[in-house]
Amino acid sequence: MRQQNKILNQNKIDKIIKRIAFQIHEKNQNESEIFLIGIYKNGYILSELIKNELKIISNSKINLCCLNINKKEPFNNLEFDFELIQMKNKSVVLIDDVLNSGKTLIYGVKYLLDIPLSNFNTAVLIDRNHKKFPIKIDFKGISLSTSIEENVNVVFDKNKSYAIID
Repeated sequence: MRQQNKILNQNKIDKIIKRIAFQIHEKNQNESEIFLIGIYKNGYILSELIKNELKIISNSKINLCCLNINKKEPFNNLEFDFELIQMKNKSVVLIDDVLNSGKTLIYGVKYLLDIPLSNFNTAVLIDRNHKKFPIKIDFKGISLSTSIEENVNVVFDKNKSYAIID
């Protein structure tokens, strides 16, 4: 069994979320409405936390949406709790917790580009730098150089969130 190393604690995660919220606000300060789309499950939790920070600093209407992508069959099994038409000519931020290969985010981007948007960005808590797909991350918490065999996991637990490598 490999050893687990904690790479982020609650305090660091809180600071990263606040910084990402400010970056999203700066990029979208002229937008009346922003859609945060979290990839189920941890990306959605991260989106909720970012939304809470944005509500403090932004006058924009902040909408929270969930996108569930089946990682084995991303074309066939997309589940979402929103209508694309709601986002027409609005600002959208697609959010996930960890960027591994970029596959999940690229399929999310493909789905969202079926409608004209005023602004589109991506955000992750941790970028592992192992991209296999040409996805650019606009707002990221930290970048990690890890081996492909290592796993990076984020655990969101009220006031005890953390990220580990094992």
